[in-house]
Amino acid sequence: MNRHSQPFGITDLTLLALVFIWGANFSVVKHAVSELPPLAFNALRFSGASLLALLLTWLVEKDLHIARKDWPLLILMAFVANSVYQFLFIQGIARTRASNSSLILATPPIWVALFGTLTHSERLSRRNVLGVLLSFVGLCLLIGGSGSELSLGVQTFAGDLLTLCAALIWATHTIVVKRLTNHNSALKVTAWMLVFGTIPLVMVGLSDLKGLDWAQVSTESWLGLAYSAVLAIAVGYVIWNTGVKRIGSTRTAIYSYLQPLIGVGIAWVTLGETMQPLQALGAAGILAGVALARRQAGD
Repeated sequence: MNRHSQPFGITDLTLLALVFIWGANFSVVKHAVSELPPLAFNALRFSGASLLALLLTWLVEKDLHIARKDWPLLILMAFVANSVYQFLFIQGIARTRASNSSLILATPPIWVALFGTLTHSERLSRRNVLGVLLSFVGLCLLIGGSGSELSLGVQTFAGDLLTLCAALIWATHTIVVKRLTNHNSALKVTAWMLVFGTIPLVMVGLSDLKGLDWAQVSTESWLGLAYSAVLAIAVGYVIWNTGVKRIGSTRTAIYSYLQPLIGVGIAWVTLGETMQPLQALGAAGILAGVALARRQAGD
């Protein structure tokens, strides 16, 4: 079946599961890095995810072959989408407001739709584009309605720019993955991108790893590391790249809009927080936008 005519199904369900996995990952990582230095944590979790992805690929497909012509692009994007992205993300969020970061990091679906249209790799209808924009407006209302203060000025400009570069990298990565999975399985692309993306992260984190007091790390932090490596990275990247291969870049990227909505929902239920009317309107906009953007061109 052509991916552009594929109805809502197992791919969408796994992407919804991924939204929950990534949503919980923020809290998991925050706890783990209170005991593990961030650079050491990144080196460990990406190393574990790489080995797991390679093993899974071998068990499922019995080979690790990638088309020769795809190696240069794969290695380049592995470095950019892992090492460079992580640097821009950390440096950006340190120089701007959390609300600014949340909003800017939610823009990849817009860039994916734009880049996909310009490169003719995506076939989008006006309804799809409207859905992407509607979800973004809904996200703005969701963040604004929470009382979080947005400030786009000189004080936050450097951080906002770095964060925007990170968002553009993730959008580019999503487009490139679609091209790579035209000739290779999503499993193989994920495994090798993780391997080559991990090498610089290990090199950067080597000094922290050498100085780490392993005995002082709690069981909870090791479990957090395992959660992040196995579910958020190894399994998560496979789900994401499989979604790109099966339903396209834009329709996969649009699911990222549900992540902050789920975060607000969890806080609402578990912490007793109240959803403000503006937030409820934003939530409705996100859901309606995702539904529109997910519909196939020509529906």
